[in-house]
Amino acid sequence: MSSYAADLRVGSLKPVLDVVDRQGHAVAGRLLSTGQCRDVVDLFDAPKTFRSTVDMDRHQFGSGVYRYFATPLPAIVDELRYQLYGPLAELANTWADRLGQPPYPPDLDGLHRRCADAGQHKPTPLLLRYGPSGYNCLHQDVYGDVTFPLQVAVMLSRPDRDFTGGESVFVEQRPRAQSRASVARPGQGEALVFAVRDRPVPGHRGYKRVAMRHGVSEVRSGERFVLGIIFHNAR
Repeated sequence: MSSYAADLRVGSLKPVLDVVDRQGHAVAGRLLSTGQCRDVVDLFDAPKTFRSTVDMDRHQFGSGVYRYFATPLPAIVDELRYQLYGPLAELANTWADRLGQPPYPPDLDGLHRRCADAGQHKPTPLLLRYGPSGYNCLHQDVYGDVTFPLQVAVMLSRPDRDFTGGESVFVEQRPRAQSRASVARPGQGEALVFAVRDRPVPGHRGYKRVAMRHGVSEVRSGERFVLGIIFHNAR
């Protein structure tokens, strides 16, 4: 298997994860080349690659289509998922310690064994396509009792060339305070690392849990493709 993310190490991701720790999301460096982005986009029209397709309009999730990859995952998706998990697990365990939760396994296979014990066997990486006027409502990617607290989205299209609009939106719901919104706009091949459901933030009496949701603002023109890498499996 060729290496798609050979430079991903704890040290190289640490500055990014420090930002994620402070604000719940951050844009990492470029993980995929232009050609690799095209290769992943081309998978969208290969239905046997996927286990299910969701029309967001039909379910009132937004406007667009996303497809969950089937087992076995494409090599490029599988390798990214495995290589990213280790560095992210370190931050996940820091958060778990702050919140008094059990630690997460140090490797992805260990997480998947925990998922299997909870009846979660279906892979969750997905490929999303938004056309003009497409958007994604604020949500959390929770698929069962086992939820790894971080996930990654890799931008496959070129902002302002392949599409306009379509910013990634994050809303932090702070206790006894107004919610705070922020946006991110990664370039083609760049990764966006963010909290799945909640994160710990310092309070007057230690750390408190702050809920986060994410979505996508309206695409004004063109098509926007994104690879979503979620680490826990689904029921």
